[in-house]
Amino acid sequence: MNINNEITDIHLDVLKEIGSIGAAHAATSLSQLLDRKIEMLVPNVNLVTFDEMFDLAGGTERIVVGIFQKIEGDLSGNIFYLLPIDSANQLIEKLVGSSFDFHNPEMTEMGISAMQEVGNILSGSYLSALSDFTAMRLQPTVPSLSVDMVGAIISYGLIELSHYYDEAIVIDTQIIVEGSSKVDGHFLLLPNPESYISLFQSLGVL
Repeated sequence: MNINNEITDIHLDVLKEIGSIGAAHAATSLSQLLDRKIEMLVPNVNLVTFDEMFDLAGGTERIVVGIFQKIEGDLSGNIFYLLPIDSANQLIEKLVGSSFDFHNPEMTEMGISAMQEVGNILSGSYLSALSDFTAMRLQPTVPSLSVDMVGAIISYGLIELSHYYDEAIVIDTQIIVEGSSKVDGHFLLLPNPESYISLFQSLGVL
């Protein structure tokens, strides 16, 4: 299924607005967690092919930190939050107050938990905003963390989905911690086939 011909800039603007609202909520939660000012921006939201999704994340063989969660409720699917390792290290160091390295196979439990909590805050905030726009009940599952190649992390379930459609919603994110540089990442939304049409119908696309 390909609905790119149905998607207009207006529809993408709606998705960006949802992302921006979710980002504002996430920034508030992260600010409370860090006890310092946090800004979170959504510079771009795009509907892209799976191949383009891999390219945006740096290519299938790039090693990244990934948070994976399932969507439950009125829609079902998978969501991912991907960060370059250096960006993830920088973010977690701000959270735990000490040096941290995702390259280290003996990562501390505190750092792993902190990264999972970041993913949980982002996904929960975004799905809450999406729920407000669609009047659907949406809930993320407990997050799991992986440090692996992009292709290995997001290939989970992708083969089955590719039989029905070849597009994903990619929400670019920028987290700016007071006194440090911004942290760039990608939030990927992959609804299951039966939920894909329902989502865009609820947004007035189909």
